[in-house]
Amino acid sequence: MLNEEKIKLMTGIGMFEKREGKRVFLSNRFFRSDYIGRYLLRGFLGFTFCWLMGTALVVLYRAESFLSAFDFRILQDFLGMYVTGYAGGLALYLLITCVVYWRRYEYAARGMKVYVAKLKRLEKRYELQGKMGHGGKKL
Repeated sequence: MLNEEKIKLMTGIGMFEKREGKRVFLSNRFFRSDYIGRYLLRGFLGFTFCWLMGTALVVLYRAESFLSAFDFRILQDFLGMYVTGYAGGLALYLLITCVVYWRRYEYAARGMKVYVAKLKRLEKRYELQGKMGHGGKKL
């Protein structure tokens, strides 16, 4: 005989795995600091690559004006602003990345607690059914 409550629990667990499984189970393999650090490193590399590509585009687009008005002091001021802009942009981007992935990890940790609680409830149901026997009567 089918136990309706067990079927509901298994269906709920299956739906949870399908909906939230990728996010929850991926973060469960890491400590919080490793999970966030992984995405901070990716953010650093991505931001630096984009910054360099943008710089290359600007330099190529304005190469004539850079070369015609070449002055060492102007170049020095420009490089100071360039480095300051990069550092400020990188700091802001990494801060946003840290906050986003911190929240994602916390969401996954809460989801994992829900998942484990559902599994424990299902396990108790199986233990109860094992004690009761197949006919529903106590052995």
